[in-house]
Amino acid sequence: MRVESRIRHQGCSSMPEYPKGVSSDEEKSMQESETKALFSVIGMTCSACAGSVEKAIKRLPGIKEVAVDVLKDRTQVIFCPSSVNEETIRQTIEDIGFKATLIEETANQKCILVCRIRIVGMACTSCSGAVESVLKLVPGVQRARVALATGEAEVKCDPKLLSCKELLQAIDDIGFEAIIVGTGESRNKIQLKVDGLYNENNMQMIVSSLEGQPGIQDIHVEAELHKVSISYLADVTGPRNFIRVIESTGSGHFKATIFPERGGRGTHKQEEIIQYYNSLLWSLVFSIPVFLTSMIFMYIPVLKDGLDMKIVNMLSIGEVLRWALSTPVQFIIGRRFYAGSYKALRNGSPNMDVLVALGTNAAYFYSVYSVLRAASSPNFKSTDFFETSSMLISFILLGKYLEVLAKGKTCQAITKLMDLAPETAILLTLDDEGNVTKEEEIESQLIQKNDVIKIIPGAKVACDGFVIWGESNVNESMITGEPRPVIKRKGDAVIGGTFNENGVLHIMATKVGSESALSQIVRLVESAQMAKAPVQKFADRISKFFVPLVVFLSFSTWLAWFLAGKLNAYPKSLIPSSMDSFQLALQFGISVMVIACPCALGLATPTAVMVGTGVGASQGVLIKGGQALESAHKVECIVFDKTGTLTIGKPMVVETRLLKSMALREFYEMVAAVEVNSEHPLAKAIVEYAKKFREEEESNVWPEVKQFESITGQGVMAVVRNREVIVGNKHLMLKKNVAIPVSAENFLEETEGFAQTGILVSIDHELVGVVAISDPVKPEAQEVISILTSMQIKSILVTGDNWGTAHAVAKEVGIGTVIAEAKPEVKAEKVKDLQALNFVVAMVGDGINDSPALVAADIGMAIGAGTDIAIEAADIVLMKSNLEDVITAIDLSRYTFRRICLNYIWALAYNLIAIPVAAGALFPSTGICLPPWVAGAAMAASSLTVVCCSLLLKNYRRPKKLDALELQGLTVE
Repeated sequence: MRVESRIRHQGCSSMPEYPKGVSSDEEKSMQESETKALFSVIGMTCSACAGSVEKAIKRLPGIKEVAVDVLKDRTQVIFCPSSVNEETIRQTIEDIGFKATLIEETANQKCILVCRIRIVGMACTSCSGAVESVLKLVPGVQRARVALATGEAEVKCDPKLLSCKELLQAIDDIGFEAIIVGTGESRNKIQLKVDGLYNENNMQMIVSSLEGQPGIQDIHVEAELHKVSISYLADVTGPRNFIRVIESTGSGHFKATIFPERGGRGTHKQEEIIQYYNSLLWSLVFSIPVFLTSMIFMYIPVLKDGLDMKIVNMLSIGEVLRWALSTPVQFIIGRRFYAGSYKALRNGSPNMDVLVALGTNAAYFYSVYSVLRAASSPNFKSTDFFETSSMLISFILLGKYLEVLAKGKTCQAITKLMDLAPETAILLTLDDEGNVTKEEEIESQLIQKNDVIKIIPGAKVACDGFVIWGESNVNESMITGEPRPVIKRKGDAVIGGTFNENGVLHIMATKVGSESALSQIVRLVESAQMAKAPVQKFADRISKFFVPLVVFLSFSTWLAWFLAGKLNAYPKSLIPSSMDSFQLALQFGISVMVIACPCALGLATPTAVMVGTGVGASQGVLIKGGQALESAHKVECIVFDKTGTLTIGKPMVVETRLLKSMALREFYEMVAAVEVNSEHPLAKAIVEYAKKFREEEESNVWPEVKQFESITGQGVMAVVRNREVIVGNKHLMLKKNVAIPVSAENFLEETEGFAQTGILVSIDHELVGVVAISDPVKPEAQEVISILTSMQIKSILVTGDNWGTAHAVAKEVGIGTVIAEAKPEVKAEKVKDLQALNFVVAMVGDGINDSPALVAADIGMAIGAGTDIAIEAADIVLMKSNLEDVITAIDLSRYTFRRICLNYIWALAYNLIAIPVAAGALFPSTGICLPPWVAGAAMAASSLTVVCCSLLLKNYRRPKKLDALELQGLTVE
């Protein structure tokens, strides 16, 4: 049963004291339906433009959300159509100087659904390749990625054309079991178990009650499990509301709780480990006696006589015993190889299971033939290979068991991240005056937006939010990698999953469920581990013909040795007394078949990428996939932004030079009145400084402005108190015909010499003052540039600031090449120019105006404290906002890529050496041959070796120079 509910309400539930409650008009607005509109906005070039557009739209009534994307020249607006319409919004954008056009097909745009699917039964890259190929052929699938190392698929599709069930069916049709892990929908979802249900009518009654609640998007019912899955808008409602509604329905006969988690990543891995352990255990129970009777007891006279005792003709007790013991191993314990072979051959992609099945069947059925012939003949002396088939399966199961144990450790990064969220939280109830009236312990999954949560010393922060009371040191190392505790006071943001060290904090929840930073990091790391590195294509190409080639080599080996025996091409004395030439040739053929290992090649890259991205996440460096991880090691040139990247990003006014006689307070009143309308960091610095002149006043309402205009990259102008005020750089003043006296020119030169930015102010076309603003260089910047130089990496500064300031900053940190007064498109062009010179270029930035360059670069690195758009555009996110992590990211990439190369060298060398040895290349000269069961053990060991080699990445330590840098205190919060 599936019930879909229309969105009836939109807004934020709120606590009585923080923040204040909404008015009745606002409550009415919340109950209106919403509409989404997408506008093309031409003319935006930087964050100031984006801020102006966002601010202008938000002034309109009925606006719920505004998202401005400078990179794509688009603005998305969610609004209540009864309060405002698309034309009004479009006209508002044009009124502030940008060309706006409504994109009509917004309503018809395709929704994108990202399904994560666990796939059971994949043995090697041939399996993963087959699944990926089938998924890509399903109508509506836009992209499909299958990761052998995680056993999962990530499918991006159009939900209007197909459902997740159809994806599962497509995978099932080619013989693999598929389970939905999750969907990447941009909404929160909760699963509740409802006790007290007797029939379907009860469930329908509950569904009807839930349908009437605001904010519910979708309800899905599994009546047989008494399970209700609810998708909802976190801004409007939450799980506690659902539980209350369910328990108040039906006169209180129902009880609702969070549905117990089953089938999670950790659970699945544990189940797989247990399955392989049990299979291995039973296999050894049968295989060890087979091995003993064929290899050990034959050298103990008493036991040998007993085993050689004949039953029928030449059939002995030992042969019957080995046949009986090996049969369950071959067909019951080893049935997974038959099933895997069938699936692989049906899909036209033979895999490791095919090799194992062919090898064990050859040994087993030849042994059966030999035994039956001995039973029917008084003269034929049989030689069986029952120990070969049973021991081969046992060793392969041992290898797979150790492999899944090791692979489980490669997933520990995500498991540890998911375990950061505490199980319970303390919910506070407040009265109208903000006093605590009640404390209640609840499951952390029941936290709703705008709840007030108490965090006691030694407890984990239960959700994202901000401090409304208290002060404490919070350890954020598990999220950001920052080793030192950060002090949190009223108004400071906190991240869910971090550790509260000493004080008590009251925080208001702002992001819960899938919106939380922890959930987003988990999704990013999961997605990164799904993405294939370019070097993986090498293994994919080999896997297509690897198994058929091995089968051909195996048959050729048998044929060559068989013919050599018939033609007496080698001395008969080389043949063991228990064999003839046919059996010797068969042994060589089986050994070749089972010693070749496609798994080692398939696991070489993904396991290293998984561990590498996990290690990066633990150190606050989020790497978006294998391609970014691989490309970063090739970086030869890094382009740095200045503000917020090389500098702290918190500009402050350091000096004011008045050129006319007027009160400093009056000067800043007029300047702040204009700059308060701008989102530029320098404007904010001026406004904050201006507030100091009115500290005795509670209100910061500035004089009214008219005809405000923002001139991109130059400044702003407006009319204040009937006087025209222009605030900007030298270019703007010259453009507006404002004369700049020599004293002002001299002061500008002085400020630029000190790496400061000079802002000119004119009133009624007369220059009245210059404001010097400083943004201090990060303490570690100079040392970081020096280390990059020692790593043979060239550093370049590209900034929108003036030449003087840019050169002063570059000189201070040790950068020789500077490009100043660069607009966003110029930054991107510079990156492309460097690429044209065959440089592999990385871009490090933090602002919206860095986004084009971040996208254009081979590797984009976003400072974690920067804007969401910059972080979205980047390939690597530096969570701590420390420049030293640029070095960590590149060094980790180099370390990981070396490990990938080592994995490939081992995998290829193993096969190149092992196959000839198994084929008997050493036998004529040394008499050395590999029994098939030894070859099987070698095959299992090869895969395990590759995984363990990747796991050694966990021992990665960043360069010692960075540790020395931290000890010197050259890092910034």
